[in-house]
Amino acid sequence: MTEQQFPTPESIEQNELYLEMGLSKDEYGMVKDILKRRPNWTETGLFSVMWSEHCSYKTSKPLLKKFPTSAPHVLQGPGEGAGVVDIGDNQAIVFKIESHNHPSAVEPFEAAATGVGGIVRDVFSMGARPIAALNSLRFGELDSERTKELFTEVVRGIAHYGNTLEVPTVGGEIQFDACYEENPLVNAMVVGLLDHDDMQKGVAAGVGNTVIYAGGATGRDGIHGATFASDDLTDESESSSSAVAIGDPELEKRLIEACLEVIHSDALVGMQDMGAAGLTSSASEMASKAGTGIEMQLDHVPQKDSNMNAYELMLSESQERMLLVVKAGREQEIIDLFAKHDVHAVAIGRVIEDKVFRLVHNGEVVADVPVDALAEEAPVYHLPAQEATYYQEFQSLDQKVPTVSNVADTFKQLLQQSTIASKEWAYRQYDAFAKGHTEVGPGSDAGVVAIPGHDKAIAMTTDCNGRYIYLDPETGGKIAVAEAARNLVASGAKPIALTDGLNYGNPTNPEVFWQMEQSIDGISAACDVLDTPVISGNVSLYNQSNDQAIHPTPIIGMVGLYESRKHITPSHFQAAGDLIYVIGQAEAEFGGSELQKLLDGAYSGQAPAIDLTVEKKRQEALLAAIKKGLVTSAHDVSEGGLAVALAESVFHNSSLGLDVELEGEPVVQLFSETQSRFVVTVKPEHKDAFLNMVSDAQYIGHVTDDEVIKIGVNGQQVIHEATEALSTLWKEAIPALLK
Repeated sequence: MTEQQFPTPESIEQNELYLEMGLSKDEYGMVKDILKRRPNWTETGLFSVMWSEHCSYKTSKPLLKKFPTSAPHVLQGPGEGAGVVDIGDNQAIVFKIESHNHPSAVEPFEAAATGVGGIVRDVFSMGARPIAALNSLRFGELDSERTKELFTEVVRGIAHYGNTLEVPTVGGEIQFDACYEENPLVNAMVVGLLDHDDMQKGVAAGVGNTVIYAGGATGRDGIHGATFASDDLTDESESSSSAVAIGDPELEKRLIEACLEVIHSDALVGMQDMGAAGLTSSASEMASKAGTGIEMQLDHVPQKDSNMNAYELMLSESQERMLLVVKAGREQEIIDLFAKHDVHAVAIGRVIEDKVFRLVHNGEVVADVPVDALAEEAPVYHLPAQEATYYQEFQSLDQKVPTVSNVADTFKQLLQQSTIASKEWAYRQYDAFAKGHTEVGPGSDAGVVAIPGHDKAIAMTTDCNGRYIYLDPETGGKIAVAEAARNLVASGAKPIALTDGLNYGNPTNPEVFWQMEQSIDGISAACDVLDTPVISGNVSLYNQSNDQAIHPTPIIGMVGLYESRKHITPSHFQAAGDLIYVIGQAEAEFGGSELQKLLDGAYSGQAPAIDLTVEKKRQEALLAAIKKGLVTSAHDVSEGGLAVALAESVFHNSSLGLDVELEGEPVVQLFSETQSRFVVTVKPEHKDAFLNMVSDAQYIGHVTDDEVIKIGVNGQQVIHEATEALSTLWKEAIPALLK
């Protein structure tokens, strides 16, 4: 379809065709007021993608302002491709998490692959070399053939793209729950490393400077992907595979090297990834941030499909594409540099003084709109919030201890629960040690990557328990941040900052918006107390189908710093004779727990309580003890409670066992998910020094070499099982479910 064949501006209005693009009637009226005329077809498309929730955050923006985003070590907070944090020695780490949820429900392999590619581009567009990747995945139960296929293909897509790029996938988490059956969550996180002087920003500064397109050609794949991601999934969504772009990791690999060489040229003014909304978002955002305008000649845009019109060229989300602004007269040296890496680059426009977004195609001006109207002046909605109808009922329920007839059998069943069971089936498909700097790979509390040429390292993790947030959004939001920080501290690293992937249902539902509002309040409170500013993030709304929303699932991706690699602490037991301590007492807290899911198949009651002051005190005490060399292993107590944490601590080495004695109500002691707790091992000679530093640690037993897990409660042994036998149950649960 050519520009001349598009519906006329009059037809667009009369037939309300803008509704199909995602603009509401009021929003279309706003566009007319801005332009002082009816928009044509291409202009309507520009506004529809840039004013989509995915690009504009029009319903979540008021809530995002609550996050603490600044600190002395934060060099770049939200607003660029990724956040940047100083780690000393004129170095910084760059990181961000993004979702690819809706596309993954339709084309799981391609969507998961391009999700990795997109977040990698966000990081290297800042001038950073990607050094590690993580993911956070949610699926329905594995008794569904659809879920098995989604899980299998998403993992395959992540592995395909990340392994080809040689960016090690060092960690992540996977959970399974019925609420994600129709709406899987696929969140990808990437961490990069740069020198301060190499940091780039996506700005189109300097009137007369040249706009250069670099990377893959533009095709018809991914058109209206941003709009697709800003609406509920329906049966019709299954046929929306055209909204899912196709990736080429080999090209991206060359693109990384080219861009990281380009940043050293003083001809470069700004650079940005063509992500959601493709050429439209990158160009308009770069101009708006610089206070300039852009004019582009669309005939010069490389095309892989014939006869593409302006609408298709501007809304395509074809992958592996970057937009650069370079100094006038220096274009050829930049183009030649890309050619050196076998990457096509071409000049397609220029920076202009008028703050407009002007597109020329076949000699005709096909769009001429104020650039700020696209990038900065999207409508912002303050939606109504209403407390969820179930909340007060759940809050009024007593904290009862579930009835467990056979502790040992229940323990075995918990180890085989899909959320608790080993995820080795997935992460063994990832290359966790590419480039040779990975110190700790998947399967630990946090992934760890060394910083070449230095003794320091960084730890990273992703975490969130959506069940807790469903039961109590504010408390659950606090827990999500605290548990991510706990993972890093248990690994010996100091948490320094986080990125968030905010996954919720339809925000126009007042109860969903209340979940958003409350959980963001909880996240913000925890960030303040734990000194972990939010430096980047992503919002994914409308994760629901048939009026059923997912559990609110704000994924926390957090990074921590090691001053010395000597502080890297394993999450598994090290040697027979080591003393086992638990930090923190168990309470009768089972709302949203794995035990509740196992016994009831549903969630009710109160989420576990959390005292952020206690959380901070325990984290600081444990980290200080680790830095003193007093701790041989540390692992946080989370899903499944203390019994599962103890088992996970010994499964890494089945030649070991443990002998533990607890006091109190057996089910509470073994399976409660009380927060702010750790399992720690200490050598006997360090016992006194450790207890002087960690005052609320309680001795519960010791590591053995008899290959048996023995746990007693009140003098009666309730678990006596071979380590190897339990480890086999835990490791084979996921493969068995996939058969």
